[in-house]
Amino acid sequence: MASYAVNGAAVEHVRALIDARQYVLDSEWGEVQPDAEAQNAYLERHPWEEYGAWHLGLTEGAADDTKARYAFAVGDFRRVHRSALIACVFRASQWRHKDVELAAHDLLQHLDATSG
Repeated sequence: MASYAVNGAAVEHVRALIDARQYVLDSEWGEVQPDAEAQNAYLERHPWEEYGAWHLGLTEGAADDTKARYAFAVGDFRRVHRSALIACVFRASQWRHKDVELAAHDLLQHLDATSG
């Protein structure tokens, strides 16, 4: 099983998006999560650093500047999705990636407090 470190840059990015009210409160993450085509299109216009800022996990041992390096997506490359944060909490908890789980949980709490 892969190991993940928390992507601190992503945590900061997501917190800033929440503070700027760039979020979606009601969505089905499985339906709106960017697919491979959308990810590739984003990477054509943005550097890996910006792509990574949408993922709370960094896969330990994976090469930089590869999709395999990034895990636990939290948005659609425009806005944070509450359903994505919930999915991150669930998946990280399920696979015992405690640091990622806690980071996602903290961001979810921040979103809920901000959105009222």
